[in-house]
Amino acid sequence: MPDNQLGEFLRARRAGLRPQDVGMPVHGVRRVTGLRREEVAVLAGVNADYYTRLEQGRERRPSAQVLDSLGRALRLDPDAYAHLHQLAGTAPAVVGTPTAPDQIGLGLRQLLDGYPGAPAFVINRALDVLAANALAEALYSPFEPADNLARMVFLDPAGRRFHTRWVHTAQAVVGHLRQAAGLEPDNPRLRSLVRDLAEHSADFTRLWNTHAVRGKTLDVKHCLHPDVGPLTLAYQAFDVRGAPGRQLVVYQAEPATPSAQALTLLGTLHASRNGIDVARSAADH
Repeated sequence: MPDNQLGEFLRARRAGLRPQDVGMPVHGVRRVTGLRREEVAVLAGVNADYYTRLEQGRERRPSAQVLDSLGRALRLDPDAYAHLHQLAGTAPAVVGTPTAPDQIGLGLRQLLDGYPGAPAFVINRALDVLAANALAEALYSPFEPADNLARMVFLDPAGRRFHTRWVHTAQAVVGHLRQAAGLEPDNPRLRSLVRDLAEHSADFTRLWNTHAVRGKTLDVKHCLHPDVGPLTLAYQAFDVRGAPGRQLVVYQAEPATPSAQALTLLGTLHASRNGIDVARSAADH
């Protein structure tokens, strides 16, 4: 991760705002598409030289009040606002947890299996899939392996076919990883994943450099599964209180819709294939 993360974040968010976005008049021809440093300083009510030092990394300990003002000036949403404070060290420390794939507790495993009609799985901050129920395994069966949501989107050939709104999905994934990097900047698994994605995907690098931040809470997924066709699934993510950094994600289809019918068919096909595989394995032995 870069040493001047705070400055890079401020610079990227400034570049993404136009004067008209913040109610400032435009006079003459501008050489920059985003806001100037002086304009952000005026909006935030801080000294322009001080703001310049923040972007350049020569000032690294802004007060919480200054960050609040900058967050308002840059029109940051709640996720980006929290990320700004994390980068500056003014937000409460977050207790890190190992992010390599590992076993989960029996209670959480039972909770996953308690959603037989809904794909459900557990992820960590690096988007590693730590555990999944049978329907989630069926949903992500086009991926080999279905082990990390970010790798599946950017590096697996199935990603662009499966995610019919790939750009939206890619933006969400990168925003989540950028938020995770602010929470755990020294996490070795996360750092390794970002390096690997940046090395092999120009799309990831471009999106990563926007410094957009987005938490994983709820959204709608649009997928094309090779076995059952198009699926529109709403999901919600729940923090696992006993394991900070992990989330339980549950997908659901709107009842009595083609997606709900397709999801039911997918579960049936998956169960049938597993039964056939078990029978063949028994016969072989």
